[in-house]
Amino acid sequence: MELSDLSYFAAVARCGSISRAAQQLNTVQSNVTTRIKLLEERLGTALFNRHSRGMRLTAAGQRLLPYAGQMIALAAEARQAVKQDGAVGGALAIGTMETTAAVRLPALLARFHAGCPDVQLDIGTGTTAALLDRVLERSIDGAFVAAPVEHPDLIAVPLVEEELVLVMAQSWPDLAAYRAAHPAPTAVVFRAGCSYRQRLEQYFSSLGWMPFRRLEFGTLEGILGCVSANVGITLLPRAAVEKSTLRPAVRIQPIPPEQGRVQTLFVRRRDGHDSAALRAFIGCFGDAVA
Repeated sequence: MELSDLSYFAAVARCGSISRAAQQLNTVQSNVTTRIKLLEERLGTALFNRHSRGMRLTAAGQRLLPYAGQMIALAAEARQAVKQDGAVGGALAIGTMETTAAVRLPALLARFHAGCPDVQLDIGTGTTAALLDRVLERSIDGAFVAAPVEHPDLIAVPLVEEELVLVMAQSWPDLAAYRAAHPAPTAVVFRAGCSYRQRLEQYFSSLGWMPFRRLEFGTLEGILGCVSANVGITLLPRAAVEKSTLRPAVRIQPIPPEQGRVQTLFVRRRDGHDSAALRAFIGCFGDAVA
């Protein structure tokens, strides 16, 4: 097998179609089609099922994909090591929740960059559900998500335990006063797939506080800005609220520990290639994120 053929194979598997893979590889569709057919001929088996909506891996293709990913990553790491005289380099794509990015990552990234300045680091944010999907489809190397995570293809490393708190405008003395004034509350939340959003909805349900409205935002400051303006209430890690510039404009109310404690985990694929950059990144966990 040629490494370049495996790169074409992995791109089609990732994109789900010849046309999208060709765009990503900056080549023509006929070239991608030819390379996939040649690879299938060499292996003596079909790697994709062709259908009207694109390409789907066969059982054989699914078995090949993790090996292809590891071989491609290892080759890239080897090239980088040769170029940089053994120094840790290459690219590393990490996903994170907005709250973790705001509170836990700055010290971690500072430590990592000091030790591995040649690594090209790409950080993207999203909800726990979206980040798990990206790790599983191999579009990122790992992600910081909220527990629980139980998936046979993932390794989860506990990072820190967060205390979750209700957050409302400073004008309300407590949750009881807010409830009395809002028979149908507004939950100011991240998009669907956010673990904190799910926990807030569960908490409302446990209080019998139904129905309620939802107002979705993509950023932490957007949520806290609306809460401080008395648009609604939210549920967030205490550390994220305390660090915000909007902290003086909001009031924090603790909730019972069984509902208000959640671990942040770092997850990666069990069959993925742990590059030198990824190993160095994980090695920076500890006091930097506590």
